[in-house]
Amino acid sequence: MRNFYLRRTHLFLVIFCALNVTLKAQTLAPLSVEKIMRDPKWMGVAPSNPYWSEDGTKIFFSWNPEKNTGDSLYVYELSTKQTRKVTPLERSLLPSASGDYNRAFTQKLFVKNGDIYWIDVKTGQTRQLTNTVEAESNVTFSADGSKAIFRRGQNLFSQHLLTGELTQLTNFLPGTKKADAAANEQDKWLKKDQLALFEVLKERDDKKKEADKITKSNQPKRPKEIYTNDAILDNILLSPTAEFITYRSTKGGSGAKSTVVPSYVTESGYTENLPARTKVGASQNNSQLFIYNIKKDTVLEASTKDLTGINVKPDYLKEYKADTAKKAAARKVQFINVRWSEDGKYVVAMMRSQDNKDRWIASLNPETAKFKVLDHLRDEAWVGGPGSFWLEWIDNETIIFHSEATGYSHLYSVNVRTGERKTLTSGKFEVQQAQLSKDKKTIYFQSNEVHPGEQHFYKMAVTGGERTKLTGMVGANDATLSPDESKLLIRYSSATKPWELYLQEAQPNAAATQLTKSLSPEFSSYQWREPQIVTVKASDGVDIYARLYVPKKKNGAAVVFVHGAGYLQNAHKWWSQYFREYMFHNLLVDLGYTVLDMDYRASAGYGRDVRTGIYRFMGGKDLDDNVDGAKFLVEKHGIDAKRIGIYGGSYGGFITLMAMFTKPGVFKAGAALRPVTDWAAYNHPYTANILNEPATDSLAYRRSSPIYHAAGLKDHLLICHGMVDVNVHIQDSYRLVQRLIELKKDNWEMASYPMEDHGFVEPTSWMDEYKRILKLFQEKLKK
Repeated sequence: MRNFYLRRTHLFLVIFCALNVTLKAQTLAPLSVEKIMRDPKWMGVAPSNPYWSEDGTKIFFSWNPEKNTGDSLYVYELSTKQTRKVTPLERSLLPSASGDYNRAFTQKLFVKNGDIYWIDVKTGQTRQLTNTVEAESNVTFSADGSKAIFRRGQNLFSQHLLTGELTQLTNFLPGTKKADAAANEQDKWLKKDQLALFEVLKERDDKKKEADKITKSNQPKRPKEIYTNDAILDNILLSPTAEFITYRSTKGGSGAKSTVVPSYVTESGYTENLPARTKVGASQNNSQLFIYNIKKDTVLEASTKDLTGINVKPDYLKEYKADTAKKAAARKVQFINVRWSEDGKYVVAMMRSQDNKDRWIASLNPETAKFKVLDHLRDEAWVGGPGSFWLEWIDNETIIFHSEATGYSHLYSVNVRTGERKTLTSGKFEVQQAQLSKDKKTIYFQSNEVHPGEQHFYKMAVTGGERTKLTGMVGANDATLSPDESKLLIRYSSATKPWELYLQEAQPNAAATQLTKSLSPEFSSYQWREPQIVTVKASDGVDIYARLYVPKKKNGAAVVFVHGAGYLQNAHKWWSQYFREYMFHNLLVDLGYTVLDMDYRASAGYGRDVRTGIYRFMGGKDLDDNVDGAKFLVEKHGIDAKRIGIYGGSYGGFITLMAMFTKPGVFKAGAALRPVTDWAAYNHPYTANILNEPATDSLAYRRSSPIYHAAGLKDHLLICHGMVDVNVHIQDSYRLVQRLIELKKDNWEMASYPMEDHGFVEPTSWMDEYKRILKLFQEKLKK
């Protein structure tokens, strides 16, 4: 009997070990396009949108560990250290994460489902203030904390928190003021003549005027009727002293023609046109800033004519032999931010020229509507960079802001009364996001001071000085302060692991505790490679950061990946938003390819000169950087110069086209995904920054647009594009296809995806696209 049990136990162990080996072999099976391009839930779903409860005892976040159709709301309770799903009833009772606090941070106003609520932060007591069909928005406390100031429709209202008294503060009316019945000269003359001829008519008219005067004097004072002239009003702000209301008026550009994107595969069975954007150079919105003086019942428009350099023409016009000697007209301005000091003594506005070359920060005299410039930043390329349009008050006289004045985004302060300016941070790194502590004595900010590929959270006195680094994990630390500012909720990732939530004391060198574990066993079973962060010396001497993937056994071929978005960073130490591409690169390395992923010129994270390195020539220095990357692979890693491929999407697709058309022979094969082929067909906000406008800078558009260089195609090209792409329209690729046909090119192919937008959604589309890319490289780059 004992031998029987021993034999049965031995047999069980053999079977178990065999099954275990089989299962392990299955989980460690080679990567394939089908595997990595499945619904991303197979990897595990990372937490997102984390925020603190009002009292700081709980952390809420969206999560989906069960891999349901959509994410659910979860809560981590600090007292029990437990995580659980929030019930629908609990969720309905939760206050909104956004809102406005009183100055003591003891009360909060927020909008939920279009109605206004008040909450006591300490007790959690909540009270609904409005219950209306028309939605309320933009709710804030009055300066003394006794009222809720909010928008309903286009108008501003005030509601007393104790008595409930509702007061309308503005009376904005659509359209223009209707002309009086007796407005024309003939009618005016006729009325005057009638009153002069007939005494009875004059007596009745005098009595009516007197009665109207008495009636008006007995009525409560109403806000002035202000007609919007069909403009959109926003940023409507009541001054802390309740003496003034500032507001921005924006009117759409006239005659701007929008494009349409046809959708062919629809539920109705009919082709349906999707509304899309206008093109670069279309007439732009005009904005104006107005000040309503409540006491005087007057409205003034803020004048920009005295802004420093408002009449200066951009340098690029000299190439077109423009008459630069003649004084230019004042350029149009976009009003970005308006901020009142807490005591209401000062109001500051941030403005940007419509041609993107200038940014002003100026104090505004509400009595005269005139500006006094406090900071002027001009860039002959375009003003931008991290935090470039952030502005806050430190105290009643001092504001804090970002500026790229030194070539890197840093923090500055300026005294509104004296004009004294102070540099708070400096160095060859970027301050990317900043916020003030509740007592406004400390600045908390995120920067890449340690390394361009790392993001850490710091604190510093508002007067500047020593910076204290609070986070220590290598990668990206996206930190949110607890309400009492004693703890950090960190959304963290590394190069090989997606985002997870961590909790840490807001002190240097404090340990971070992981709160979530999201990775699936299948994803974790593969040993994902951590790419090397290297620098490639560009032909003009600049160091270009890149991710390098090197196989243990090289096949002599290489692939260069070009990230999209233009102003984006990917050669970093945290989880890439291009996670599918990251997995594809691991697959390529498994097959023996060396892969290079470059932060070419115009990428984020490296300061102003890199950011604007493509001004007036997309496909210039940015393409040169990728060509220098190919040389780096040949010279430093033994890659065959005749066996290098290139691919990328959106801007990466554009660079791929420019590489194939203008640098023949460098890349044997290229895959251009959803590429821009003609920048004159792209949108205004992005393109006009870099290339100005087609009508005024046609040279920049012609040298930067692949469609003009298609004759240079010598090697093998694949184009892939979603047919309902409302960002880069498939018309771009079709126009290029027609050009290639007319040029009698035969070394290209195109795949279109009827149900995909700019960012693909369906796993089958991802699979098809990347099978084609892999096939291209396997066929054209193999020895």
